[in-house]
Amino acid sequence: MTYEEAKKKLEKYGQEHVLKYYEELNAGEQAELLKQVEETDMDVLSLCTSQDRLEKKGVITPLAAMELPEIEEKKEHYYQIGCQAIKEGKVGAVLLAGGMGTRLGSDDPKGMYNIGLTKDVFIFERLICNLMDVVNATGSYIPLYIMTSDKNHEKTVAFFEEKKYFGYDKSFVIFFQQEMAPAADYDGKIYMESKYKMSTSPNGNGGWFASMARCGVLDKVHEQGVEWLNVFAVDNVLQRIADPVFLGAVMEKQCVVGSKVVRKAAPDEKVGVMCLEDGKPSIVEYYELTEEMMNAKDDKGDPAYNFGVILNYLFQVEALEAIMKKHMPLHIVEKKIPYMDEQCNLVKPEKPNGYKFETLVLDMIHLMDSCLPFEVIREKEFAPIKNKTGVDSVETARELLKENGVEL
Repeated sequence: MTYEEAKKKLEKYGQEHVLKYYEELNAGEQAELLKQVEETDMDVLSLCTSQDRLEKKGVITPLAAMELPEIEEKKEHYYQIGCQAIKEGKVGAVLLAGGMGTRLGSDDPKGMYNIGLTKDVFIFERLICNLMDVVNATGSYIPLYIMTSDKNHEKTVAFFEEKKYFGYDKSFVIFFQQEMAPAADYDGKIYMESKYKMSTSPNGNGGWFASMARCGVLDKVHEQGVEWLNVFAVDNVLQRIADPVFLGAVMEKQCVVGSKVVRKAAPDEKVGVMCLEDGKPSIVEYYELTEEMMNAKDDKGDPAYNFGVILNYLFQVEALEAIMKKHMPLHIVEKKIPYMDEQCNLVKPEKPNGYKFETLVLDMIHLMDSCLPFEVIREKEFAPIKNKTGVDSVETARELLKENGVEL
């Protein structure tokens, strides 16, 4: 993109300030800024001042899960189906690792955080160990696609190299970067991080498949013959990845997506809940649950909205490609956004000062025709690390790991 083309694009969206210091930049910085202008979707900025355009939830009704007794009854059958799919190379895993360890007090990628007590135990290490359990059981490596972001890509790749991929065969690992979205003030003006860099953030956990396609990784998926992708978040150190029983159940039920779920600890627990929205699978966020929904019962007398998602999903690749051309809803989130002030100093605000824009994986699920919520035992598969202390923290995860026999 030339300077004139960038200027024209910015004028269209009222963002001319982005080029304010262009003449002061060296050739490399100028090229980087022009590339960023070219790649940034600025249509999203109008949402800052017209949030009435954001899509509203439809009619929410319960969606029954496959519960533990049913799973136990057919466990061996599902296991064999899942193992066969893995041995045939039909299953890949996608690690969503674009985030930083800021809330844990770290400036490194979140997966690099060390949760060990008497030795080094990294979040990335625990996830690879969990995946290796399946590799060892099936005798087959699973292609692992690791999504990083503009903010942590180089550090993440270097870390895996340094740690020799924690014993995983590196020929089965592919890194790719998530697309970024601009961050803006309340009037829709893009913040600048420096004279040659706009403030951006990863475009949400719903952007992973589009990012795979854009980076050419989807071509690799096809080359490898992968038909199913198990997508999982970086922060749950107990989750089972490419779990043959989960795979087999979703395949047997002929669903195009499966979601691991846990029984909620309390009706108002802060987790998204599997449901139907206008008759199609969806996830309702905890803050969208009404008092009536929290108290609703199913025909067994159990809470009707009882199963929380843990961001561990199995998607059929063919179904993902079918929804790629569909419109993904955009979510606008109020955040604290670092920015460059008039004196060109970087400011880190103490309270929210603008918006970031995200697509969410829950909207991908709602574009699908069928979904199997698959119950797992909470204490064995759900140890999220979102905070340094307190609920869903390093402390609670350590306790759960120890209960499951993991040496720290």
